[in-house]
Amino acid sequence: MNTTGTSMAERYERARGLFEHGEYQAAAEELSVLVDESALEPPLHGTTELRLLLARAYYHSAQLGRAEAVVRAVLVDDPDEAYANLVLGRTLQRLGRHGEARPHLAMAELLGGYAGSGRLPREDPDDGGAPG
Repeated sequence: MNTTGTSMAERYERARGLFEHGEYQAAAEELSVLVDESALEPPLHGTTELRLLLARAYYHSAQLGRAEAVVRAVLVDDPDEAYANLVLGRTLQRLGRHGEARPHLAMAELLGGYAGSGRLPREDPDDGGAPG
């Protein structure tokens, strides 16, 4: 628990609410603190979901370098995480690194069934898709 007495679960729900209301920068700030704190305490259910939400908040707030770093760290721990591959692929697309994005998008489609989300269209390599 932090010094204000608010549990990590309550703070996560607050950050998730910020994200769901489109307040991506504020959500990223909250989630970043939670990720840092979770490294100090044993998490109840791991941190993959928390870190993926942080990466998505970074993505949506145009902090693409941070989004890439977070999702790559997730993939180090779990290379078969389909949604992490999707977020990384979309982040790389948005950064204009389409060649690097392709294998991650293909893995997302293969592992997670993200049909239509995975492969880049041949005609237009920047389809403007965003992770949900």
